[in-house]
Amino acid sequence: MKPILLKRYQQLLQDRIDVFQDMISGLTVDAQNDAKGSAGDKHETALSMMHLEQEKLNHKLREILTQKAIIDKIDASQIHTKIALGSVVQANGMLLFMSAALPKITVESRTIIALSPQSPLGAKLMGNEVGFEFEINTTKYCVEEVF
Repeated sequence: MKPILLKRYQQLLQDRIDVFQDMISGLTVDAQNDAKGSAGDKHETALSMMHLEQEKLNHKLREILTQKAIIDKIDASQIHTKIALGSVVQANGMLLFMSAALPKITVESRTIIALSPQSPLGAKLMGNEVGFEFEINTTKYCVEEVF
């Protein structure tokens, strides 16, 4: 399951990268075209708005590239006994993928929640093994399986 899971997240992130790159290049073309045919305050305001939007998109793209770099480091063939980056953890019947904070997906009719090791739940799990019990916000968790 882990190789399929990893490929799905890699594809999801690559799709997002492609969308953001297209949006950024579209704004660049719009700004260049607008620069050729306009002048005045409205033009300057429109250009400023395009630049702000482009900065936001560039920031989001950097975040996604960082997530992709994390995912690309994971070796799907590695079996973990202690929870580490790339581990799939079953706790309270949920499947958690220790990677980056990403949307949940369904693989082999099972829902997988990707979480960052820096998240509260991820931080508690890191370095532990099957049988580890802990509590976050009055919810008790028990690690049932690590793979």
